[in-house]
Amino acid sequence: MTAISPTILALDFDGVICNGLIEYFQVAWRTSCKFWSCANQNQTEDLANKFYRLRPVIETGWEMPVLIKALLEGFEEDKILQEWGDISHKILRQEDFVAQEIAEMLDKQRDEWIATDKNGWLNLHKFYPGVVEKIQSIYNTQIALYIVTTKEGRFVKELLHQAGFDLPQEAIFGKEEKRPKYEILRELKQEANDLTVSLWFIEDRIQTLKKVKEQPDLEDVELFLADWGYNTPKDRETAQKDMRIQLISLAQFVQDFDQWQS
Repeated sequence: MTAISPTILALDFDGVICNGLIEYFQVAWRTSCKFWSCANQNQTEDLANKFYRLRPVIETGWEMPVLIKALLEGFEEDKILQEWGDISHKILRQEDFVAQEIAEMLDKQRDEWIATDKNGWLNLHKFYPGVVEKIQSIYNTQIALYIVTTKEGRFVKELLHQAGFDLPQEAIFGKEEKRPKYEILRELKQEANDLTVSLWFIEDRIQTLKKVKEQPDLEDVELFLADWGYNTPKDRETAQKDMRIQLISLAQFVQDFDQWQS
């Protein structure tokens, strides 16, 4: 049974707090062009829309330029949804690239963009309606608020600052942590050193929630799948059938905690 409210609330960033799909596509395109010639390719609305629909398959940043490469090579959307792991690594092998190489170029493209057009970069991100106000109100209570994300923590802090919310750096666990989210949740729980701690975690990727479920010492962590984020109808159906995972809507999220339970 879900507790009435959490003592610790951990939130993913992209797909839960912030919608960065436009920026994702643009920086992924720029990075893709650094590895594969774009001379005979064009950014099109159709390509962008396919990328947006397929964003749920992405776990870490290096996959984004590879997804554009896969789409340009003609891979069907259904095939990508079902076999993304095999497809992405096949493309890496074909081109003799490594994931780290692409990830570093992606970060470099972002850094250069921010350095030359910070406002333009910031404006490509849209916060979901009511979310910033909600987390600000939570932060002003006794509840410990954390962001656990695969996005660079410095980018998260910059975007929150732009939205008028300055969350301390120590409350943001980003890509630089280089460890699974369930390990960070374990650390947050252990540091609380309280048998009555109630840790709630909101994420938009069903696979991430499943990995938390696999940890015996995290069996009391309440798990929520944000249905407004980067997930598919199949993901949401899986959550609805799972006794451990709550499917939560944006309308529920911005209300009191007692409305988060289905």
